[in-house]
Amino acid sequence: MQLFYYWQSWRTCKSNTKVILSRSFKWFGSGVILPMLLWAVLGFMGDAANAGFKIEDGILLDGNGIPFVMRGVNHSHVWYPNKTQKAISDMAVVGVNAVRVILGSGHQWGPTPALQVADIIEQLKDHKMIAVLEVHDCTGYGENDKAAHLSTAVDYWLNLQDVLKGEEDYVIINIANEPLGDDVATTTWADIHMRAIDRLRKAGLNHTLMVDAANWGQDWEQITLNDAPQVFSSDPQRNIVFSVHMYEVYNTYSIIDDYISTFVNKLKLPLVIGEFGPDHQGEDVDETSIMELADRYRIGYLGWSWSGSGSGSGNREQARNFDIIIDFKLSDLSTWGDFLINSINGIMNSAEPASVFGKDPMDTTGNLTSPTTSDAKDSTGFVGCGDTTQTFR
Repeated sequence: MQLFYYWQSWRTCKSNTKVILSRSFKWFGSGVILPMLLWAVLGFMGDAANAGFKIEDGILLDGNGIPFVMRGVNHSHVWYPNKTQKAISDMAVVGVNAVRVILGSGHQWGPTPALQVADIIEQLKDHKMIAVLEVHDCTGYGENDKAAHLSTAVDYWLNLQDVLKGEEDYVIINIANEPLGDDVATTTWADIHMRAIDRLRKAGLNHTLMVDAANWGQDWEQITLNDAPQVFSSDPQRNIVFSVHMYEVYNTYSIIDDYISTFVNKLKLPLVIGEFGPDHQGEDVDETSIMELADRYRIGYLGWSWSGSGSGSGNREQARNFDIIIDFKLSDLSTWGDFLINSINGIMNSAEPASVFGKDPMDTTGNLTSPTTSDAKDSTGFVGCGDTTQTFR
């Protein structure tokens, strides 16, 4: 029993050498032989070299090798740094398992200091949420005159190496938000991302990297759909997840299904819906189908955005309908927020925390799937697993 407990603790605490060594010496004193200690420490070192998220057969796996499906939100930290601590706490209440955190590299906003980034990572870890960190300054480069080139985002990440290294189990690096507009050559998207990936890997950043799609993230020209295999293969670690932002281009079930199914079934590459909302620039978005199909294909989604939408673009009033909660008040859910959190395929009914936060990696009975339409409905019409349906009001 002691040996089993030792092995289990080593697996679940591999990111904390101090804990492992202190427990090891305790057991050594009570009869566990020195070779066992040496085997475990060497095993830890080997395992740590492969720690963190990774991609296998087009599926995003956490540090324990368990599939992880993001069910989360975006948070505009760079515009509301004083709201972040409370926002993270509130996100945990509604079951969020991943937060895409908007940072600034200093070109348009920020730069977000390294100490702030480190604090955000720790806060999210404390609440069992994965940090998806992104630089927003590159949005719409080639069409937006204020936007920075993708290489400046890489510069920012390289300046954060001391904060990021060692957090591979808990951090995904979204290199830059929507780093290309529409008025660019179709070859540009693959070229700039392969260069960025090369620089990040040569610097020793071994995290899963998230790459936003072309065309302001919406990929309406299907540039990303065509060139994703090339970008994925350029990474020596094959540890890239692609992110599409689904707004007015994705206004029917068939369009959404075609895009996701091509990625998942034909290309067999990992995809996340990194942003989506109820409408965009006065045009409808089929958020119901987005969430239904994300559940069917077991891919992640991150709703835009927790609160304060539009501040970075100056269109605050236009963008208020994107707010999941109003004025950062958890008690004031918007219509959009109510749907994202409480609906049949919403966060409350489908989110599972990454197993690195304590779920036994040897437990093969854990249910990582979300409710299906065959499950029981409660009086509100939301579907759950029998009587376990959860809603937040």
